[in-house]
Amino acid sequence: MKQQIDPAILAKASQWLSEPYDSETIEKVRLLMEEDPQELTESFYRNLEFGTGGLRGIMGVGTNRMNKYTVAMATQGLANYIRKMFPSIETPSMAIAYDCRNNSDYFARITAEVMSANNIKVYLFESLRPTPELSFAVRYFGCQSGVVITASHNPKEYNGYKAYWNDGGQLIAPHDKNVITEVEKISGPADVNFNSKTELITLLGDDFDKIYVERIKGLSLSPEVIQRQKNFKIVFTPIHGSTVKLVPMALKAVGFESITTVEEQNIVDGNFPTVYSPNPEEPAALSMAIAKAEEIDADIVMATDPDGDRVGIAVKNDQGKFILLNGNQAASLLLYYLISRWSEKGKLTGNEYIVKTIVTSELLFNIADKYGVERFDVLTGFKYIADIIQKYEGKKTFIGGGEESYGYLVGDFVRDKDAVISCVMIAETAAWAADQGKSMYDLLKDIYVEFGFYKEKLVSVTKKGMAGAQEIKAMMERYRNNPPLEIAGSRLVLIKDYEQRITRNLVEGKQTTIDLPKSDVLQFLTENGNKISIRPSGTEPKIKFYFGVKGILENRDQFDVIDNELEHMIKQVMEALNS
Repeated sequence: MKQQIDPAILAKASQWLSEPYDSETIEKVRLLMEEDPQELTESFYRNLEFGTGGLRGIMGVGTNRMNKYTVAMATQGLANYIRKMFPSIETPSMAIAYDCRNNSDYFARITAEVMSANNIKVYLFESLRPTPELSFAVRYFGCQSGVVITASHNPKEYNGYKAYWNDGGQLIAPHDKNVITEVEKISGPADVNFNSKTELITLLGDDFDKIYVERIKGLSLSPEVIQRQKNFKIVFTPIHGSTVKLVPMALKAVGFESITTVEEQNIVDGNFPTVYSPNPEEPAALSMAIAKAEEIDADIVMATDPDGDRVGIAVKNDQGKFILLNGNQAASLLLYYLISRWSEKGKLTGNEYIVKTIVTSELLFNIADKYGVERFDVLTGFKYIADIIQKYEGKKTFIGGGEESYGYLVGDFVRDKDAVISCVMIAETAAWAADQGKSMYDLLKDIYVEFGFYKEKLVSVTKKGMAGAQEIKAMMERYRNNPPLEIAGSRLVLIKDYEQRITRNLVEGKQTTIDLPKSDVLQFLTENGNKISIRPSGTEPKIKFYFGVKGILENRDQFDVIDNELEHMIKQVMEALNS
């Protein structure tokens, strides 16, 4: 029996059967009407939402899909907002980049054409480039805005559209909500100006890459170490993505000479044929690179996601076997290297700072505290780290920052997480350790001995559909209204409710205000130093639990014993919260 189509959806789809829609789109919609009512419903039951981070969705025809019309409408809304915010600039400007995903170049060209039609000058990268280079371009050219076409590490069916403001960071309040308002005013393609002005579109190529890489080269803290360790063996993979040229180029620029790539994954391909998921957080995504590293006896493995803003790392353990570092471990190693080298070089004046997100390891703060470096906590999302950098620009010096989800930044000339910079500086960290006769694994153990053994684990629980969303909401309400008194035998001492922006001290019976924007996040801190964070995902139908426990490591030899104890502690905490 043929599925009945909701009359409202049918009416909505019927509007796509005539101009201004092109003949190819019209034919695809007609076929859906005739042959695939389920897909027609999914494609038209709502409008693809322009959220605080922009667009992200499955590609295809329809109002709930990424296509030339939804992209053009979003661009028109953004163009209108730029015009409204910069009335005194006759020809505002913006930079546009795109990654390896299917149709990314096409959507980038549409974005450029609509922007130029609105008398906005465009700097368009001639081929795929990593997201952080877009951020750099916005700042370098003094643009009012920027756009990168990417769906990060989503499955191959997806694409997306991320908007940036004139500081080079992703949109934050009030611009995020204001742009959404302008986009929602665009009712259809008829409201879009498609009359592009090609003279306003400038292509960016290799010459601009050299400028970007030269700035990265200037971040190096130990060029003499790299010279001694120039044959340090690095295996790198872009996982078919946008760093295929830039990461090897940047590594060579600072002096590394032994760089091996995974040839099969150097092929730019939005179908990601060699991996199930192009996400460096997934162990399987690094399997080919690790196999190559084992083959050539490399020292370190690095893998970036498709748009080049996050990096996964593998290093050798005591038995010479490659193991994956999580985002907290990589961030701790990188920040330890940066701060200690700044100290050794006499660069610390008391005016420096680092930034992390609230769900990232407290180990970063312990390291900063030892050296008298100021530190800031921000909500999840690198745009909030960029906001702190903007706030203190010209007043304080940003050393670096990171988040547990594999995103890091060194220096302030980029305002988003940067996997190109991260690969260079993590490789430099590893070379610095090697110069002292240590592996990265040894260095991590030494950090744990000095600052405490922190161990973290992320558990994501998927709850799909409307019922799932309601279940996630009910779970958050339950934890908020009925928090546990103790977790795994340790008394609860602090509850941080970022939705209510209140910290409750259960020992002293006091409340203090959290000076951050509202966010649906809860944190429980226990007497023995454990930290549990709970939040719904902003991009996926998931509720996320971040578990952090702490122990004492007296020397490297005790590592395995304490590691097992902390692993057991995490399991107890997980069981206590039924996650």
